[in-house]
Amino acid sequence: MDVSRRTVIAGTAAGAVAAGVLSTLGQAAPAAAASDGYLVGCGRADMTGAIAGQGMMGYSDTEQVAEGLRQRCWARAYVIVDAATGERVVFVNADIACIFQSHHMGLMPRLRKRFGGLYTERNVNLNATHNHNSCGGTAWDFAYSLAAFGFKKNSYEAEVEGLFQAIVRAHDNLAPGTVSIGRGELHNASRNRSRTAFERNPKADRAHFPDAIDPRVTVLRLRQGGRDVGAITWFPTHGTSLTDANKLISADNKGYASYLWEQDDPGMVASFPQTNAGDMTPNLNLIKMHPSGPTDDHTRNCEIIGRRQYDAGRGAFSRATPMSRGGVDAVIRYVDMSKVRVSGDFTPDGRPASTTPAMMGAAAAATSTEDNTRSQLSFLQEGLKNPLVRRFGAKSEPSIAPWIGDMQSPKLVLFPLGLLPPSPWVPHVVPLQIMRIGQLVLVAVPAESTIVAGLRLRTVVADALRVSVDDVLVQGYSNAYTQYVTTPEEYDAQQYEGGETMYGRYTLPAYLQEFHELGSAMRSGRDLGRGPAPLDKSGFQPDLLPPVPADRPVAGRRFGQVLTAPKAAYRPGQTATARFVGAHPNNDLHTGGTYLDVQKADGDSWTTIADDNDWSTTLRWSRPAGSPDTSVVTIDWTIPKGAAGRYRIRYHGDSRAASGKLTAFTGTTGTFTVR
Repeated sequence: MDVSRRTVIAGTAAGAVAAGVLSTLGQAAPAAAASDGYLVGCGRADMTGAIAGQGMMGYSDTEQVAEGLRQRCWARAYVIVDAATGERVVFVNADIACIFQSHHMGLMPRLRKRFGGLYTERNVNLNATHNHNSCGGTAWDFAYSLAAFGFKKNSYEAEVEGLFQAIVRAHDNLAPGTVSIGRGELHNASRNRSRTAFERNPKADRAHFPDAIDPRVTVLRLRQGGRDVGAITWFPTHGTSLTDANKLISADNKGYASYLWEQDDPGMVASFPQTNAGDMTPNLNLIKMHPSGPTDDHTRNCEIIGRRQYDAGRGAFSRATPMSRGGVDAVIRYVDMSKVRVSGDFTPDGRPASTTPAMMGAAAAATSTEDNTRSQLSFLQEGLKNPLVRRFGAKSEPSIAPWIGDMQSPKLVLFPLGLLPPSPWVPHVVPLQIMRIGQLVLVAVPAESTIVAGLRLRTVVADALRVSVDDVLVQGYSNAYTQYVTTPEEYDAQQYEGGETMYGRYTLPAYLQEFHELGSAMRSGRDLGRGPAPLDKSGFQPDLLPPVPADRPVAGRRFGQVLTAPKAAYRPGQTATARFVGAHPNNDLHTGGTYLDVQKADGDSWTTIADDNDWSTTLRWSRPAGSPDTSVVTIDWTIPKGAAGRYRIRYHGDSRAASGKLTAFTGTTGTFTVR
């Protein structure tokens, strides 16, 4: 039975058809065989970049410059091999704002050098948790690096190497195992921040989301023998709990959920990837220009939303059952999203249309006011009004052609990013990928889709593959980043998400058409070819920040000396603080190590009980007033319940001389007591 594409796009009855009739047409393997015959391997690697003095990524805010570290960023990789055929896939979830094309293109040669043709762009999926507190300047696209004042090679290398090492460790840990699937729902960790746009969708679409959120939780449980080794928990909510007021590198709510699981089950590799999170916010109170909820404490909000995802993931994990189908598969094809001719089969009104070079709207520059504490262009607002811009004229240079204006309408184009020199400021040629793990199908989109756009993508791929739509997930933030994907109806509202839908009103219809063709090719075994080559922009990537000067200690002091000692005694729940004469943290990123540790006395020896990846610790870096080359490092330890005994705090730094020579040092506080 075939489902008309027009019906898929309109959303009428598509879910019921895909979930019912289409599921009977898939090739189902016996349940007992579905989870056998795999090799599984899991790996984790530190990918934390520069924690001080460089712009952060997520809000594209020039004022959000890193001042320290709350928690390290990790790459978590899963290799799943069909032992019978040797076919394999790699799924990598990264604790960063975006996987840029720079990451994807930078990683593939490293994999090729190490593994030959074993791991390629076809069977490797890279995706990001989309936290808004990671390192900036790691894209080759000026639209994303400009706020960080250019390309930051130190952070880029740390992130790509972290992705690589996670895959290597997962590969090295391959062993016979099983993969099972669990499901659940989570209703109190997201709200729809773009309800005005959501309500423009057809009633049939909105019926899938009675609360205007996507509550689905999907978990893959990976085991080796009788031992759990990995968990992948999909749930859509933005990584914006800590807000743009935060200046500490952190993995936000999803990173906190991973931290909880991996603390509770040492040896587990637990990730919390996104799905269609484009209009899903964790700031539940939906207060414009003052992100809030469940509380007014952003750190506490991060803990609460992270904990809720962790609890929902653990619940679905415990209910995991063998999958109805075994094996793995993947396909990929590059598409130039700036010039897709879209068939009327995929447009709401049945008329042919097209995409255009990337254009940023005034509503995008206004920011998502439910998730930002400030807007850099405060005279702009979400929606179609923007009276000041319209009154004085939106002057775009170079000017856009009339046909672009037609396909981008009703967007008020502010920045023609796709036409700016020396090359498009956002990617045009991007990878579209479908990956199958057993019965679960991932639609890998190089963007962030709203929940209704995600529903339509899932449905069109389910149609092409003839599987249940319930077994299809949108894996957003995959392999590249090109802003948002809204439905044409949502686009017309020109909320923030519509203003950030780069290729115009028919961006989603173009994706629907291309993914339907890709899914059909996957089902039939046809090879569509690689498609056009992506543009390599690595050649011209200036760093606009001046070099960091050599380190000089605070006058009359030595590196590592304690400036402010902790108090003599504390109680659990209080925060012990120490200030040290420091050096610039970016001299050595301490990859796989730590800038600090908290130690407990054990007789005459000391045992480390916390480091810079623990949620209980923070490191803050600052320059004393009027001093461009001295550093002060402040370390806080919030003392957990049950702590008692004698403790000390240590700081590990690296000073750089004018010659470039690095000298490692350690500063140690005196002992303090916790009662």
